[in-house]
Amino acid sequence: MPLKVLEATISSFNGVFDKFKSEAPKNKANFILFLADIDPATSQSWCPDCVRAEPVIYKKLEACSDDVALLKAYVGDRPTWRNPQHPLRNDSQFKLKGVPTLILWEDDVIKGRLEDHEAHVERKIDALLAKN
Repeated sequence: MPLKVLEATISSFNGVFDKFKSEAPKNKANFILFLADIDPATSQSWCPDCVRAEPVIYKKLEACSDDVALLKAYVGDRPTWRNPQHPLRNDSQFKLKGVPTLILWEDDVIKGRLEDHEAHVERKIDALLAKN
């Protein structure tokens, strides 16, 4: 089964997240990937860790034989993300410290996460996949 992907920005996150949560019980595994926005000048993420981690994460999730859903949540451009008052930095549930952050979402709670410094490590992604 193909990977089911939803995308959200800061402004659309709550609505898309509600849809993601409502569809979650239908999937074997549900992941949220918080990412930096694409820089229009380069057509790549402004975040080098995101550039490094994204292909590895997608490869691992797409290789799953089970139904897997991924919510790609873009945190904004560099100045927006760097603001200490960023809504996802201060969110009581997610408490983001860096991007990319990959979260395993199950039964309406975070069951596992990989932070920015480890989200590209294949064995850690495999371990997160094995948790579901």
